[in-house]
Amino acid sequence: MAMSKTTNTYNRQNWEDAEFPILCQTCLGDNPYVRMIKERFGKECKICTRPFTIFRWCPGARMRFKKTEICQTCARLKNVCQTCLLDLEYGLPIQVRDAALKVVDSLPQSDVNKEYYIQNIDRELADGDGTEAAGTVGRSLAANEMLSKLARTAPYYKRNRPHICSFWVKGECKRGEECPYRHDKPNEPDDPLCEQNIKDRYYGRNDPVAEKIMKRAASLPTLEPPEDRNITTLYVGNLPEEITEPELRDHFYQYGEIRSIALVPRQQCAFVQYTKRSAAELAAERSFNKLVFQGRKATIKWAHSQAKQVTVAKTDRRFDPSTVPPVPPGNPNDFFNLQQEQVSVLPPGMKLHQIPPSLIPASYQMYSQAYAAPYSGLPSTSTTAGINTISPPAPGQVRYPSQDPSRLGAVKK
Repeated sequence: MAMSKTTNTYNRQNWEDAEFPILCQTCLGDNPYVRMIKERFGKECKICTRPFTIFRWCPGARMRFKKTEICQTCARLKNVCQTCLLDLEYGLPIQVRDAALKVVDSLPQSDVNKEYYIQNIDRELADGDGTEAAGTVGRSLAANEMLSKLARTAPYYKRNRPHICSFWVKGECKRGEECPYRHDKPNEPDDPLCEQNIKDRYYGRNDPVAEKIMKRAASLPTLEPPEDRNITTLYVGNLPEEITEPELRDHFYQYGEIRSIALVPRQQCAFVQYTKRSAAELAAERSFNKLVFQGRKATIKWAHSQAKQVTVAKTDRRFDPSTVPPVPPGNPNDFFNLQQEQVSVLPPGMKLHQIPPSLIPASYQMYSQAYAAPYSGLPSTSTTAGINTISPPAPGQVRYPSQDPSRLGAVKK
């Protein structure tokens, strides 16, 4: 047990003796039957240097053993986990949380002032149940929109993986698959994530993980209002099927007077129209990426302007002169060039099937050898001067199969 020679060495009544650690869900692991090793005064806190009770456990299979790093008093001062030093409510670094909540907690840095400050905090927390936060952070904990966006909704157990095998990095690991450490490529030496200090993380300064998260927060999408001031309608998408119009009205009426609500259950969306533009802007700002109905996160967008919607659709069937093809040369009324193949007027008493082959234009020949062959009831055809002609039917022979009296549907008289 390595402890520094301070006044705490001779004042054992200030040493911490706990029955269970203050941990986040990620560090505790997914194993419901976790077993811990408890050692009273086994190590000194890395912040206040007081001896405290340490706990050691394995969070799950193929994970490394973890232990508490700071005492419970220091953890409750910042409302953080004793192992990872991340916020218990949002799972974010202290620097990110303090920047979002605008918390300025100047803890003493010297050993004597730190010891006096910790003793006063212990007196304040003696009457509580041991779970509430203390200090400036405990008085300023409140719901924050930015923290809610950045927070993880589920535990991140990947953080409990074993460390990288140093022998594998040097190419000397001979354990193979039995090696309990990871055989992954480490980060580059210039990567700022390689330089992490537990005290910097606790005091919220020079934390590379916090700086990375804050850069991501600066690039979060925002909903910009349209330039057209006449637009006062919001589109609300990804709604549950069971939602009703009163539920939507109960949420959106707080931002201003509502003119109408159009609910489209089939598309799982709705349109909320306000009477004033300021009310619509306030509703869009307060509801964007924050509105949840029955466990589903709703999508908030501005509706399109009605002036833009009054445009010619792609399915418009109105006449467009530009789509008419050009008229061929010659007679403008003979568009399909039919004058060259006109049929002369039949003589009196002549039937259509009695027309001589020389008078039948090629464009009006309807039956050819190929089309007439499959029909047994049709007469044979002959070709005269390149023109297909049809001979008249013999007596008692029908021209089409449908004219056969013996077929189904015919009536014999």
